[in-house]
Amino acid sequence: MGDPGAEDMISVMVVDDHPIWRDGVARDLTENGFDVRATAPDAAAAVRIATAVRPDVVLMDMNLGNTSGVDATREITTSLPDTRVLVLSASGEHSDVLEAVKAGASGYLVKSASVPELVEAVRRTAEGDPVFTPGLAGLVLGEYRRMAAAPAGGVAPPRLTERETDVLRLVAKGLTARQIAERLVLSHRTVENHVQSTLRKLQLHNRVELARYAIEHGLDKD
Repeated sequence: MGDPGAEDMISVMVVDDHPIWRDGVARDLTENGFDVRATAPDAAAAVRIATAVRPDVVLMDMNLGNTSGVDATREITTSLPDTRVLVLSASGEHSDVLEAVKAGASGYLVKSASVPELVEAVRRTAEGDPVFTPGLAGLVLGEYRRMAAAPAGGVAPPRLTERETDVLRLVAKGLTARQIAERLVLSHRTVENHVQSTLRKLQLHNRVELARYAIEHGLDKD
């Protein structure tokens, strides 16, 4: 049946109409332990190949020559509910991001992202987290939530643990997860777990919204 460890690898497909960029991203992901099952140059090939190889994550460019990454995203997320789409695009326009999210994309990165940022984004996307380039997430997801989320009504705010509150306070101050780990003498993974738990409790999507929540509630003050 092959390498037993292969079952634990995150499988990825890279969709981009520029061969050099496409192959470079595939190589970077392979070197970082991902199972790159396929690449595709356009929307039609993306849908056809994704249906065949069923990757965990599709890295999708929005502008695929004469075809649209939005259309491919919509078809893939509709026909393959277990496959998540992470957009990797040169465009950082809010309208493009919102269109991608409406089509079913789980996240959106601009192509200026570093390889470590891309690697983390793909891993988080595979785990079910929404991942967005900082600076795009706040306004775009705020708008998306207003359109898509049902009103919460008079529900009492969720209770955070003391440690979750400590982490939230440092997120509001702009510290990274690694800096928070050093400050609180915790592992990086423990901090990430607290962040994800807090996001779920507060029904927020990312650290941008988390920081905004903390600032609005005065948690950025010493």
